Amino acid sequence: MRKVLYPGTFDPVTNGHIDIIKRARELFDGVVVTVAINPGKTPLFTVEERVHMLKESLKDFDNVVVDSFDGLVVDHAHEVGAVGILRGLRAVSDFEYEFQMALMNRKLAGDIATVFLMPHEKYTYLNSSIIRNLSSLNSDVSEFVPSIVMEALKKKFS
Repeated sequence: MRKVLYPGTFDPVTNGHIDIIKRARELFDGVVVTVAINPGKTPLFTVEERVHMLKESLKDFDNVVVDSFDGLVVDHAHEVGAVGILRGLRAVSDFEYEFQMALMNRKLAGDIATVFLMPHEKYTYLNSSIIRNLSSLNSDVSEFVPSIVMEALKKKFS
C-alpha cells in the first residue's frame, strides 16, 4: 500500500486543503493527514480541535487517516509507512520555501519523496491566515471552509 503524508498546521483546515487531499486520494492508496505541532507558531485552535475538525471534514474519505505529530516530518513519514510527503503549491511565492524544505527532507531521508500538488484555481489565494483574519472581522467564510470549521470560527470570535 502506497501512502503519502500530508503535514500541516491546518489552523484551520480550508477547502483548499480538502481539495489537495481529494487529489492525493486518486494518486495514493492512503493519505495520512497530520497536524504538525510547530513551537514557532501560536495557533488559534488546539491540536485536538484541529484533529477533530479534520476528522469530521474527512469522515467520508475511506482511505484517509488523521493524526498529529511533534518532530521531524520525515521521521513521522517513516513511522506511518509513507513513501512521500505531500505539499500544496498555491502560487510561485510558495515554491521557494517548499523547494528548500523538500531538499532538506531529501537530505534527511532520501527514501521519502516530496510530491507537490496544486489546488483547484478557485483556492489559489486561500490560506488559513486569511480565513482567521476574515473570521475575526465577522466576515462570512463559509464558502472557503467545511461547515464544522465555520462553526468553530464563530465560537472563537463570538
